[in-house]
Amino acid sequence: MSEERHQQRQQRLKEKVDARIAEAREQRGIVIVFTGNGKGKTTAGFGTVTRAVGHGMRAGVIQFIKGQWPNGERNLLEAHGVEFQVMATGFTWNTQNRITDRAAAQEVWQHGLRMLADETLDVVLLDELTYMVTYDYIDLSEVIEALNRRPANQTVIITGRACHRELLDLADTVSELRPVKHAFDAGIKAQQGIDW
Repeated sequence: MSEERHQQRQQRLKEKVDARIAEAREQRGIVIVFTGNGKGKTTAGFGTVTRAVGHGMRAGVIQFIKGQWPNGERNLLEAHGVEFQVMATGFTWNTQNRITDRAAAQEVWQHGLRMLADETLDVVLLDELTYMVTYDYIDLSEVIEALNRRPANQTVIITGRACHRELLDLADTVSELRPVKHAFDAGIKAQQGIDW
């Protein structure tokens, strides 16, 4: 392709992008969902939180499912004023106790409800929330109501597999991560600082 044709094509692309940017006039917080069976949903959520904090925004994190092991994101972000509330029971397939898991989910969800009503928080990450809805530890209608009542400029990030259709419909942005290849499947151990 000649330099002139390349420049013409790039100019047309620029005009299309500029037109789309000019059309986007609404400013408000959004709901972002990272779902799917691939690795990286929590990492994507924390990437967005880190970006927000880097721009001087305030964020809060609710983590369902996660245990008490070291958490690199928490180590970094708490030092920058990000509040973390962690269910801390570990994976539900390890605890195998629906009653205590549900009680732990409800306890940390109360912090989530508080954060979703906090006008000073620009971003709230609800990590692994999809499992809590799937397992019926947290009522879907309560989640939707809290999302709809949140401050207008607050962005919420939801992560986890098998996101409920109603949450997908409510979301403004949905990314589905799919597995192509994973080191664990080849017998490589999960690594601190890389996988958690």
